Amino acid sequence: MKFFVDTADTDAIRELQELGMVDGVTTNPSLIMKSGRDIKEVTKEICSIVSGPVSAETVALDAEGMIAEGRVLAKIADNITIKVPLTWDGLKACKVLSEEGRMVNVTLCFSANQALLAAKAGATFISPFLGRLDDLNLDGMALIRDIRTIYDNYGFETQILAASIRTVNHMKEAALIGSDVATAPPAVIHQMANHVLTDKGLDAFVADWKSTGQSIL
Repeated sequence: MKFFVDTADTDAIRELQELGMVDGVTTNPSLIMKSGRDIKEVTKEICSIVSGPVSAETVALDAEGMIAEGRVLAKIADNITIKVPLTWDGLKACKVLSEEGRMVNVTLCFSANQALLAAKAGATFISPFLGRLDDLNLDGMALIRDIRTIYDNYGFETQILAASIRTVNHMKEAALIGSDVATAPPAVIHQMANHVLTDKGLDAFVADWKSTGQSIL
């Protein structure tokens, strides 16, 4: 499963990139706002850090506006993925932009029917939002399973990009189901390395080593 980092924090992206933990980046208007930087400036810097897809989101609500904004965003770098919402206008924009040879990430997906439409419209990625479904006591992972089955049934090339990741369990379950990509905040990716038994075992090894009075160096 590919790891995308869901942030506009370039320092956090660089750290994970150095560890080989970044296959791409996703941003959205809220993340750009948190960065406090100009969208084109920060997106260009992110694209220089990673070679994989970098999602930059349009803000227009009509198809014509999304297409125009998408073309402008695509000029920032060759690895830009244009992000559009899963609305009828978003699907129209996806169709046009994908036919122009651009990568398109269709976001805010909450049903398998929506995912099917996005694949038919030529989406490169479909972004089902797990955490927001969980907030409503709905099973976000069931949605991933349904999309995986539908796409496999018909050979759709659209990649499932599990989004709105809140926990390390989200990451594990998405990987088990067969999500092509998961995009998560840097903190969640860091937390994947943590386990209480690892810490406990390490403490025991350190204590035993000190008792030997030896030094490797």
